[in-house]
Amino acid sequence: MSQKVLLSSKEIHIILHRLACQLLENHLDFKETVLIGIQPRGIFLAERLTKILKEDYGVTNIELGFLDITFYRDDFRRGEKTLEANTTKIDFLVDDKKVVFIDDVLYTGRSIRAALTAIQSFGRPKEIELLTLIDRRFSRHLPIMPNYRGRQVDAINEEKVKVMWEENEGKDVIYLVNN
Repeated sequence: MSQKVLLSSKEIHIILHRLACQLLENHLDFKETVLIGIQPRGIFLAERLTKILKEDYGVTNIELGFLDITFYRDDFRRGEKTLEANTTKIDFLVDDKKVVFIDDVLYTGRSIRAALTAIQSFGRPKEIELLTLIDRRFSRHLPIMPNYRGRQVDAINEEKVKVMWEENEGKDVIYLVNN
């Protein structure tokens, strides 16, 4: 197994600030917008972006939630590995709001399809956008594209993108892993 660094800590830092600026440009004061991190890996990105928007750009009223999609996945109960649910934390209404889904890697699009179904349990959004740190563009099974992307990666199917966050793995780095 070999791995190549796709993004260093410094590059991730720059990309996160660019993504935060793009969100700010399109949503200004966030009065009509909510951010939803997709469990489990999207929450680290969502929390980091929220922190940047609050601390560096003075946005005070950001509503941040976490959405578990486990039971909405089309592969639920299909594999040998038992899937464990994560906590959904959405303590606000999404009715008539602009929802920005946040996930670390956009691969096949199936997680986003599950999130589109799951969010309906919390109301009817006015609009839904997708922000992803890594877009694996040649791996899509569904016609889903991000509105905001950190980096586009052309990885073949045997290669995996491994995102490591300081909060979880002790350092910020993204690898392209070849099995």
